[in-house]
Amino acid sequence: MTLEEAMRKYPDAVTFRFGDGPEMCAELLALVRSGAKTATCGALRDFGEGGEPKPVVGRRDISLNWDGTPAVVIETLSVTEKRFCDMDEEFALAEGENETFDGWWQDHRAYFERHGGWDPEMMLICERFRMVEDLADV
Repeated sequence: MTLEEAMRKYPDAVTFRFGDGPEMCAELLALVRSGAKTATCGALRDFGEGGEPKPVVGRRDISLNWDGTPAVVIETLSVTEKRFCDMDEEFALAEGENETFDGWWQDHRAYFERHGGWDPEMMLICERFRMVEDLADV
């Protein structure tokens, strides 16, 4: 399915990419497809005016492969804001990227340090989602 076809099918969708490079994007999409990744978070500073639109409960969005082709459609189930230092293990492990909470902490700290800085008090947008459609199957 092309991006244009996907946007016709999901006209209110926002498009986005998981991760910060082709390898990470592919790894995270594989986790979504396997059902291991049902949550994600991002720095609050990266959302809103001039950044990505905030996730909205009930909206279906299109996650892209790194090359810009559509990969999967997800539906947002919940959105919360919390400080990095207040992250709970259950949510962190629902991101599917780490086997331990300490691993999540280290990997996410490194990610945020690469993208605008990290602070234990920084606010995060925390989203739970479900995969609606794997566009690779279409």
